[in-house]
Amino acid sequence: MKTRESKIKTASWVGIYGNAVLSIAKITVGIIAGSLAVIADGIDSASDILTSIITLITAYIITKPPDIKHPYGYQRADTIATKALSFIIFFAGAQLGISTVMNLIEGEIREMPSIIAIYVTLVSIVGKFLLARYQCKMGKITESQMLIASGRNMQNDVIISLSVLLGLSFTFIFKLPVLDTITALAVSIWIMYVAFKIFMQTNIELMDGIEDTSIYNDIFKAVDKVKNAHNPHKVRIRKISNNYIIELDIEIDGSINLHEAHKISHEVEKSIKENIPNVYEVLIHAEPFGDMDKNEKYGVSSKDIN
Repeated sequence: MKTRESKIKTASWVGIYGNAVLSIAKITVGIIAGSLAVIADGIDSASDILTSIITLITAYIITKPPDIKHPYGYQRADTIATKALSFIIFFAGAQLGISTVMNLIEGEIREMPSIIAIYVTLVSIVGKFLLARYQCKMGKITESQMLIASGRNMQNDVIISLSVLLGLSFTFIFKLPVLDTITALAVSIWIMYVAFKIFMQTNIELMDGIEDTSIYNDIFKAVDKVKNAHNPHKVRIRKISNNYIIELDIEIDGSINLHEAHKISHEVEKSIKENIPNVYEVLIHAEPFGDMDKNEKYGVSSKDIN
């Protein structure tokens, strides 16, 4: 766990420093070159510094141990931060969309930046691409939706910068200035779509849902490996950050004593943890053969997925 949190902190600091360098470079060059487009791009990179600061603060929050108010710990701060990032990404896309619509209404034409502005934009594209790839890679390694969302946000910035260059090319090569604004509007819609997908994905975890339901089959197979453990049912899984908390009922011989029943339950817990990665806790309720409630509403049994 400490290794995971350390990697998230490192990725956050890389994002802060990387975006700070790009932001300062673009704003400075934009002022010197007289390009409002490059200045705006620099301000957008400055907003990414805020995104990385959020991930850094969250990395420190999730290190806090469980307490009386949060007995499951603070790992879901990762998910909450991801939802906050989705709002930031959506707001950036909406802001771009509103400005492009206003440009279409007013017939405003974007100015061609000087050659130095084009150079810094190209450097920004490369820098943002590398930052986005690093953030997404670290997000997958640490199973942090927060870092993946941050990486997607930086991918949006790459597309924004590319659309600026593409739009300017259409404007001044083909003499069709309206295409510049239309390109920016298409990009803003795509950014808002990505933000919406991130927002909806976090809902699954916050509602104690599971995106990959194949884990249920893995649980049933793990229980089948334990002698005298039968009919796993009422299986419920909640995911907290990258960890699973699994609850289930099993049936055992009602004539055995408590010590033997406890031993079987312990073997089931051990089997599940050995066969499924990132299991934080397994809660087992043992009941005698035939005592299963036929009208139970919660949880999953093998007949529900076969």
